[in-house]
Amino acid sequence: MLCPHARMAGRLFKKTLVPVDFSTCSEEAFRVALQLQEVLDAEVTVMHVIDVNTVDAFNRLGLLAVPSDATNQRKRLRHHARLKMRNLLNAQPKGKSIRRVVVEGTPFIEIGKFARAEGIDLIVLGTYGGRSDSMDKIFFGSTADKVVRTAGCAVLTVPLVQQKPRRDIVL
Repeated sequence: MLCPHARMAGRLFKKTLVPVDFSTCSEEAFRVALQLQEVLDAEVTVMHVIDVNTVDAFNRLGLLAVPSDATNQRKRLRHHARLKMRNLLNAQPKGKSIRRVVVEGTPFIEIGKFARAEGIDLIVLGTYGGRSDSMDKIFFGSTADKVVRTAGCAVLTVPLVQQKPRRDIVL
């Protein structure tokens, strides 16, 4: 039997969004969301946002072979995202259905738009993404921070659990 708090949370969190960038931390957030899905009987949607700002920056800096290569690069990114999404979902135990969404745009904006449009109750995302050491985070803040400030619903940030070095081993 569920405790009263679980019943209350179950009514609150029926639709969960899990934005992933396929980093280790976002995969941990996905695992947490699946555990919540089991307890709360919630619908889970996994979302990947292809950051078009990166492709545009590469184009402006001349890092793409030719300017028209931006369209091909976006196609490759969409294909790669679908493959990574499939691998992520296939690595999980079968059971409840999980909706997949891949969009293009600025990650925190697209996450917020999707959450509002779909009536998402809870967003579960990793605290650190694939580019957490980049200059982008230093100057603009992390995607997780921006989602927390703009989502309009509850947000659970999941840190990457680091293994502590064992001190009980004597050599």
